[in-house]
Amino acid sequence: MADTTNTTAATSAETTSRRNEKVGLVVSTKMQKTIVVEIEMRKAHPKYKRVMKSNKKFYAHDEQNSARVGDVVRIREARPLSKLKRWSLEEIVRRSSLAQLADEKTSATEGK
Repeated sequence: MADTTNTTAATSAETTSRRNEKVGLVVSTKMQKTIVVEIEMRKAHPKYKRVMKSNKKFYAHDEQNSARVGDVVRIREARPLSKLKRWSLEEIVRRSSLAQLADEKTSATEGK
């Protein structure tokens, strides 16, 4: 009985990471193995209590160049990889419909 509680505690400790994660929209893929992700933050104004939107761009490492412009992605904090890159691509949450159309066009032109 005690063994099962120890193993569940160990597995939950492994899955939870101290590294910060953010979900945002890919706005640029023009660099090799790098994507630019824009995160929209909503925060109440300290005095007026109105919800304000602010955007911030993060440079993330994309090893396979799999993300495309318009995709919604999850990025995770990483060690510094370059002057600006401190994040890495964790997963693609949702593909852009524009990216799917571009794939269909390239496959149609390759078939000709």
